Amino acid sequence: MTDNHGIHTIDTGFVRPRFDATYLIVERGRGAFVDCGTNHAVPRMLAALGDAGLAPADVDWLILTHVHLDHAGGAGELIAQLPNARLAVHPRGARHMIDPAQLWAGASAVYGEEVMERTYGRLRPIPAGRVVQAPDGHVVDLAGRVLRCLDTPGHARHHLCVYDERASVCFTGDTFGLSYREFDTAQGPFILPTTSPVQFDPEALHASIDRLVALRPEAMYLTHYGRVATVERLAADLHAQIDAMVALARAADGQPDRHAAMTEALTDLYAVRAEAHGWTQGRDALYELLGMDIELNAQGLAVWLDR
Repeated sequence: MTDNHGIHTIDTGFVRPRFDATYLIVERGRGAFVDCGTNHAVPRMLAALGDAGLAPADVDWLILTHVHLDHAGGAGELIAQLPNARLAVHPRGARHMIDPAQLWAGASAVYGEEVMERTYGRLRPIPAGRVVQAPDGHVVDLAGRVLRCLDTPGHARHHLCVYDERASVCFTGDTFGLSYREFDTAQGPFILPTTSPVQFDPEALHASIDRLVALRPEAMYLTHYGRVATVERLAADLHAQIDAMVALARAADGQPDRHAAMTEALTDLYAVRAEAHGWTQGRDALYELLGMDIELNAQGLAVWLDR
């Protein structure tokens, strides 16, 4: 899918269709990817280049919003296929791309080596000379098109969003929440925050969302999933839910099975909001689509409570 500013949406195929997106921005015959999914997404990324009339040598940049593996796991493999591309990443994330051993060990401790190999593939290091640290305000120049990197913590301390001034849009990674197309109704997109482990910070996330909205973008491009407009309405929904999620986490703290209490309360929160949004398929269908996100949100809230 392509818009009129040369922005191509690529479905990485991770988990299910329309769950995990990356983006290709094309300007005057040069390309930049935003996020890259896992190793398994690399053939899809290269095919998208061909569809856009570009060769691997025409790509100048891979910009990562953050180094969580559904966004960045395939970075080393992709960069190896792009002879002229450099990687732009938040300064806090750069070392994990140059030496991904710690990233691999941390995720493997949670999921196990076998699941990691199957789900993400081995993480390939990126030569330090091809990694560019992108602090707040850093400009990635794509054939004269300004892609501005903004420090946007809250989901992760090493998170950046990309403001494309030409198109008046932001590529938001996980900062501007999750919005799956299965939940679209006559009222438009349905959205919810992501608090997945381990660096959720509600105050920082509120501030990052406000910062993006202040740019008055026409749309947001979410990793999960795709382009959404009605930015101010969605931002208000995110703010309300961040506060509600913090409140339910505090209410669950001290309960015998805190995790179960939080997953139940999160499911209730999203089910009530989805129904008010005009989504009629019910709580079980909602959990079928959001179960993994609910689990990760509960884990992230627990880490925040304990901190």
